[in-house]
Order: sequence, then C-alpha cells, then structure tokens
Amino acid sequence: MRISSRGRGEEGRERITLVPENVDDLWHLSYVLEPGDLVSGDTTRRIQRDDEQMRDTGGEREHLNVTIEVDDVEFARFANRLRVGGVIVSCSREDQLGHHHTLNVEERAEITIEKHFKADQIDRIETAEEAAENPDVAIATVEEGAAYIHTVAQYGTEEYASLTKPTGKGEYARPRSELFDELGSALSHLDVDAIILAGPGFTKNDAMDYFENNFPAVAETIVTTVDTAGVGDRGVHEVLKRGAVDDVQKQTRIAEEANLIDELMENISTGAKAAYGVEQVAEAADFGAVEHLLLLDSRLRAERQGDGDWDVDVNDIIDSVEQKGGEVTVFSAEFQPGEQLKNLGGIAAVLRYRLQ
Repeated sequence: MRISSRGRGEEGRERITLVPENVDDLWHLSYVLEPGDLVSGDTTRRIQRDDEQMRDTGGEREHLNVTIEVDDVEFARFANRLRVGGVIVSCSREDQLGHHHTLNVEERAEITIEKHFKADQIDRIETAEEAAENPDVAIATVEEGAAYIHTVAQYGTEEYASLTKPTGKGEYARPRSELFDELGSALSHLDVDAIILAGPGFTKNDAMDYFENNFPAVAETIVTTVDTAGVGDRGVHEVLKRGAVDDVQKQTRIAEEANLIDELMENISTGAKAAYGVEQVAEAADFGAVEHLLLLDSRLRAERQGDGDWDVDVNDIIDSVEQKGGEVTVFSAEFQPGEQLKNLGGIAAVLRYRLQ
C-alpha cells in the first residue's frame, strides 16, 4: 500500500489518498471500508444519450471522477479487484448525482477515503504500507510420496500445488526423483523472492540435493529448511509457528495469529486465563483482565455494519481493552487460526488473570 496524502475532511472526518499495490492491499481495504464512508476515484460510467442529433444507443461509457457514499463492499480476490458500491454524492457530471454506481478498485488505482477512521483501521492501512517492502514467500512441504506448495499472503496462505507420487516399495512405487522433479518444476514457475522447504525426516534434504543438481535457480531461492511433523496445511502451520516466515517476511501477521490461537487454546484446555464468546470477553474487558483481544475480521465488519447479532457494541470492547493497556489483533478469516477463532464465536481473549 502506498499512502499518497493525509488530511482532514468535513465534519471531523480524516481523508487518506492511497494506492493499493497488490491483491493483499485490496483485501485490507475491504475491512476498512464501511457503509457511510466517502470514496473517490476515477471510473467509467455508461451515459444515456437521447437527443435530436444522436439516436439513443443504450449509453456510451465516459471517464468520470466520482465520490460515492458507500453502501456495500465486496472483495473479489480471483478477479483482483475490490467492488465498492454506493450513491454518487459528487461527480464531474452533475446529472449523475444521486445515481447508484460501483467503483471497481484495482491494483495501482488511486482512491481517496474520507471517514471517521477507527484505530484498528488506521493500523491496518499502516501495516499494509510497511509490508510493501516484504518479499514474496512460498512454503514447500515434502515427504515420501507427497509434496505441497503454499504461497504466503497477508490474508493467509493459499495452496498453489499438490503433488503425489507413490515412492518406496510396491507395485505402483516410482523413483523419488519423479516427485522431486515435479516439485522443482512447479517451484521454478513461481515468481517469489524466497522459498522455505519443510517436512519430516530427511526427504526434504534429499529434495534439496536434487534441486541443487537439477533446478539450481530454485535451490538458490530456498532460504531455509524446517523440520515439521507433517506436510500440507499441517506442515505450513508448523512453519508459521516456528517463525520461519517472520525471519524472511518480518511484517507478516500470520505467524502471530498462529501463536496467539495456540496460546488461547492451551489456556482454554487448562481452564486458565482465557475467555471466548462476546459476553465473556465483554465482562473480562470491563474488569481490565484482557491482555490480548482476538477478533475475527469478517465478524468485526459484520458487527460494525449492523449485520451481526451481538448485544454488546464491539467498538466499546476494543476501546475498553486499549484504554486498560491490552492489545488487539484482528484475525484473517482466510487462514486456519481465523477458522479456529470463528468456532469460538469470532471473539476471544487471553487474560491477565483467571475470572471466577
């Protein structure tokens, strides 16, 4: 994310002009924008023409600069765009005022947001700005007969490839080199700055030897190897927990989420310093007992937009925690720790002390 300028708008609102530089930035913005916000940007709009000189052709597209009052936001990850819909409140053509329009925000498209930003939303934008210099990372996990490649993004990890080649003994067994060759070929097509190679036993080391001889460019991109008990999603979780990604991509928050959810689950299992569910967490916040508040981004957005069912204002909980020295982490619903938090109601807390 690149922040071009910051200033003040009307009625005490803050104005930020920024440029999303990748799909991660678009995802961040989907959790910053809310109904009632003002968003400005360049767009095209179909204009109806029907006069004596021109037959109505159903409308021609014109380039416009519009400001809309947001009523809905949709992150279309696979289309690499953010759809922001609302009513036009300012426009380079006055005859378009009051009409509904959808801004398709894409990478490298400058937009201006004017709103009363909440502290976690500013933090999200600034974190995305800091993360602009992070390298792109892939995690390859390999064991006998199977290998997986996951790419690391700020909104979570995505499986890029899943490879199976039975090795060892048996009628359908094949040489290990076939698995290593497919894995090396798949990694060579990835445009990343660093690869972490992980897995149980010595298979990953043998794979590394194979890459050095057959895929030297891939071998040069591998920055470290990590011992894990499993491969696939389980292996990736272990890599994140051990901080291997943090060593390469220091601004990523995925590893922090994995560690936090593990600490929370351990506290829950021992009946120790933990609370989950909005009522328990709100009570803990009132007592000043919350050391670290865990919130799911999708649930937070739903509550703020009035689509949730909590009886407590989530902003009051956040303010209470921060005023009493607690920390707040907003989890991505796209990643496994976020799924675990979702099963706990989308809100939980690691406590300073046990509540009776």
